[in-house]
Amino acid sequence: MITRLLVANRGEIARRVFRSCRDLGIETVAVFSDADAGAPHAAEADHAVRLPGARPADTYLSIEKVVEAARRSGADAVHPGYGFLSENAAFARAVLDAGLTWVGPSPASIAAMGSKIEAKALMSAAGVPTLPSLTLPSLTLPGLTVPAADSPTGGAAGGWPYPLLVKASAGGGGRGMRIVRAPGDLGGAIEAARREAESAFGDGTVFVEPLLEDARHIEVQILADGHGTVWALGERECSIQRRHQKVIEEAPSPAVSSELRARLCEAAVRAARAIGYVGAGTVEFLVKDDTVAFLEMNTRLQVEHPVTECVYGLDLVELQIRIAEGAELPPAPPEPRGHAVEVRLYAEDPACDWRPQSGVLHRFDVPGAGVRFSPLSRGLRLDSGVEDGSEIGVHYDPMLAKVVAHGETRAEAVRRLSGALARARIHGPVTNRDLLVRVLRHEAFLAGETDTGFLDRHAAVLGLTGPESSGAGSGSDPGDLPGAPRDAEGGETRHDAGASAVPLSALAAALAQAAANRAAAAVQAGLPGGWRNVPSQPQRVSFTVGGERAGDGADPAVWAVDYRLTRDGLRAEGFPDTVLVAAAPGEVVLETSGVRRRFEVARYDGVTYVDSSLGAVRLTPLPRLPEPVEHLAPGSLIAPMPGTVLRVGVEPGEPVAAGQVVVVLEAMKMEHRITAPAEGTVKELNVTPGRQVEAGAVLAVIEERT
Repeated sequence: MITRLLVANRGEIARRVFRSCRDLGIETVAVFSDADAGAPHAAEADHAVRLPGARPADTYLSIEKVVEAARRSGADAVHPGYGFLSENAAFARAVLDAGLTWVGPSPASIAAMGSKIEAKALMSAAGVPTLPSLTLPSLTLPGLTVPAADSPTGGAAGGWPYPLLVKASAGGGGRGMRIVRAPGDLGGAIEAARREAESAFGDGTVFVEPLLEDARHIEVQILADGHGTVWALGERECSIQRRHQKVIEEAPSPAVSSELRARLCEAAVRAARAIGYVGAGTVEFLVKDDTVAFLEMNTRLQVEHPVTECVYGLDLVELQIRIAEGAELPPAPPEPRGHAVEVRLYAEDPACDWRPQSGVLHRFDVPGAGVRFSPLSRGLRLDSGVEDGSEIGVHYDPMLAKVVAHGETRAEAVRRLSGALARARIHGPVTNRDLLVRVLRHEAFLAGETDTGFLDRHAAVLGLTGPESSGAGSGSDPGDLPGAPRDAEGGETRHDAGASAVPLSALAAALAQAAANRAAAAVQAGLPGGWRNVPSQPQRVSFTVGGERAGDGADPAVWAVDYRLTRDGLRAEGFPDTVLVAAAPGEVVLETSGVRRRFEVARYDGVTYVDSSLGAVRLTPLPRLPEPVEHLAPGSLIAPMPGTVLRVGVEPGEPVAAGQVVVVLEAMKMEHRITAPAEGTVKELNVTPGRQVEAGAVLAVIEERT
């Protein structure tokens, strides 16, 4: 029996495992990096061990440090979570060699699926449908298996037509993947994928396969014990993706028939039996029309496992632990019930090429999601790695939380989830919350018309600027970022709130600030906020809306509020039918055309957040008398986030073309390419490889050619 379990991971998955351990009476051990010293998972565990350093390679990816942490803490078992070392056969062997219980599949099973190249061949031999194997000449580079750069041309004999997909052989989560649409782009895509895979998984091996565009991404949850029983717990639809990473998942799929479900589950069980699998795992497929192709097998728990738990009423982590202790599964799983949908809430800006965000998360509240990490919840569930006041850093994936809703029908679950997200109070870094709400309320999604090209196809309606740069149907290389302006912070936008959201929120923010000023006044505190002795002269307050710049580099939108508070009440220009009901520093109640609404107003570090039934609006007050500011030289390329310079692609004085890569940054486990905005010459170059830079740092200056 396991008595003390170490989770070799961080964030929400560590907390999720802790939840099941508490229910089972098992003590918990957390590991934490220096960057995570104040993280909720480190504080929540019964015991916690520091892993010195901040980079993943020095902490959560260090087999020696994690095994030593288990030994020092007296743990008798290790759960890997997902990501990091969860699919590392050497780590599983090291845990077992240390005399500890490994909560996962055998090292041999992990190794069999650890290389996607070898896994495809193994699955094909077991009768699992796969995409065609590579038949083209390969480049003989260390750790590289790809066709020759000049071989795969459209219509060429023995070759594949473009587009192709470069993929990392190890790991997952969209890391080390690049779409290639022309032969000349293949070499660069291979090198970029190799670097990203090496950084994320410690293995830079990549391969190439045909790209099956606009297919559905369908996966089957499996659970197997050591006594020969293998469960296939239905399928999950995971087609809404960005950067090849899932954003919304649901179970069951709205487009899978009972016949296709049986076919997928049979293939998944065959895959598990082919490698003697024990534990929880996922077999992933691409499905398009009549084509079903094995994608990969994840020998671990998946991020999206909660939707399966909700539908089947199972605690998959508890079952993982019991199987590791030698328990036997019943002959068949329980029958599924209802529908579940999960969204991944990220600190990222979808309107700026999905740029990851960092900073302090001042407030994080999802009303109605009182259940945290509960595997048996069939209402609204929240699995989060953050709390109010958490610092979102640059070292790890920017996922903040997963919000999950279950209902008797798909429509019920989707409505419950979109409503909860719309009411959420999220103050701090920009998130993808509003995009998620738009997708959940989009008529095509509600009709079940989803595939991996969904975000591309509906980019304009969803508020995405330009082509979706990293979905399965995209032609752009992920991570391309134009030089970002210094103040490109971004902010929440309203979700289907109507034209009154920003104006009314700005008015509420101005009135709340006036109330706060009066509350803090040393004299005449009894006067109402915003009072003017001369009613002909209104009070003017100006805000930038969102704080970000548009995709064309224009300045942020500015909204000015002109209002007066007189004995007759509120007079605000542009609001003839608006009545002020109440105003306090943190709350304003306005009545417009007979409809009363409450606006919650919060201020942090010069940024104001207004939440109401109209949506969430982020405002930055402009000073009445602005201080002089430093002006950037024309053509300055600015670091959009803190990170490490991986590569510098130019030299001072070198001519550059529009879109040419100038600097490559690494932040939040991904590469971000800073490109020249126009044709010109490198006037200044301020960085070298390996240098740490802060957000807003001037990386280079491009003098535009006239």
